[in-house]
Amino acid sequence: MSLQTVVADWLKGRVLHPRPLANMRELENVLRYMAKWRSQVIANTYVAKHGRAVFQGPFAGMNYVSAATEGALAPRLLGTYESELHPHIAAFATEGLDCVIDIGCAEGYYAVGLARLMAGATVYAYDIDPKARVACAQLAADNGVADRVEIAAAFAPETFAAFAGRKVLVFVDVEGAEDDLLDPAASPALEGMNLIVETHGGARPGVLQRLVERFSASHEIVRVDQQGKAMPLPEWLTNLGHLDQLLAVWEWRSKPTPWLVMRPRT
Repeated sequence: MSLQTVVADWLKGRVLHPRPLANMRELENVLRYMAKWRSQVIANTYVAKHGRAVFQGPFAGMNYVSAATEGALAPRLLGTYESELHPHIAAFATEGLDCVIDIGCAEGYYAVGLARLMAGATVYAYDIDPKARVACAQLAADNGVADRVEIAAAFAPETFAAFAGRKVLVFVDVEGAEDDLLDPAASPALEGMNLIVETHGGARPGVLQRLVERFSASHEIVRVDQQGKAMPLPEWLTNLGHLDQLLAVWEWRSKPTPWLVMRPRT
């Protein structure tokens, strides 16, 4: 069932059977669904006007998708998505890495984007969702990097050992499973690896602090928090209302999900 159908059915039900909102949580859910609907309309408008090319950022020009397997599409197409990480991605791109491990790759925004950006690197992309793996493979083919994007399903902690000694960036977005996956005591190879990890304290309370404790002896750690967006937008979007401009770059987060950017000390 599409997002538009879910929202429309809910609104119809409320009109036909009006009742007071149960609580503020219900109101929040209503607003989020309607905002997601509008966000998708903005994404559809972008595709109609520009095609699927990413507008700006480190992955500018990447031929992306018209339907995301997970999360907000509009900010990815606009190139504002997770822009807080752009300086770190740009820095890693200059350091001659030979591979990237992308765990939780979805349809391949980072897997394919990093393969385009790091011409000498092979990207190993993992996702437990079969639809995401199919979409990632198609995206890699669409962008001419299929020979350097290897796609698989689940990633186990013991797999890090296979990459020991390589110049690697580990990119992790797994909705809380980072707590189980990332532990240098269990996977010593991690001590020599660069990492960008999105932490999900809503799913695993305290996970950020636990990761900091596990890696503080072996890594320099920078916490990166979400910020407001101040990047250029297409002219047609700047001519819309301010709310549309905010929704265009909204990443659909329900709670803060800070990143940890970690580099080996040696």
